[in-house]
Amino acid sequence: VQLQASGGGLVQAGGSLRLSCAASGRTFSIFGMGWFRQAPGKEREFVAAISWRSGSTYYADSVKGRFTIARDNAKNTVYLQMNSLKPADTAVYYCALRNTGWGMASPANTAAYNYWGQGTEVTVSS
Repeated sequence: VQLQASGGGLVQAGGSLRLSCAASGRTFSIFGMGWFRQAPGKEREFVAAISWRSGSTYYADSVKGRFTIARDNAKNTVYLQMNSLKPADTAVYYCALRNTGWGMASPANTAAYNYWGQGTEVTVSS
């Protein structure tokens, strides 16, 4: 499975961006996809995740009400709509894919994912 993320860029505080992540390869095995971010000097942190079949969504508290994760099953693509962006949202955003059921794994844990995209940079200016 390969993941290609896109949509990052420079935006002013209060603005919006939409990230996309397209999966290719063995996409019949997608069970869930997620977005994580990593700011300079910080650990990678969970942003949002979605279960591929049910559409159930999960969000970090820091983005609830501002970010929306969605999927297009036909295109094997996950989106992250980011509104009301803040300078604290500045980071490299990574998409990730899990190809088995969640089981005991948490969608918010990096270890739950089998594949990772290359990242797309988001910079929010004040």
